[in-house]
Amino acid sequence: MQLSILAVNFGYAIFGVILMFLSYRLIDRLTPQVDFPEELKKGNIAVAIFIAAIFLSIAIIIGHSLN
Repeated sequence: MQLSILAVNFGYAIFGVILMFLSYRLIDRLTPQVDFPEELKKGNIAVAIFIAAIFLSIAIIIGHSLN
C-alpha cells in the first residue's frame, strides 16, 4: 500500500467530516425554531432520526461529489 494513497484518503475523510459539520451548522441556523441539542437531551427520538437522516444524506452527497 502506498503512503500517498493513504494520505489522500485521510485528507478526503477529514474534508468530508468538516463539510458534514458545516452542513449541520447551516441546517441548524436555517431552523431557529428547533433547538436540536436540547431536543436530543429531552430524548426526542423523532429529532434523532431527523438528524441521522440529515447526516446520511449529506454523507451520500459528499461521497458522490468527492468520487
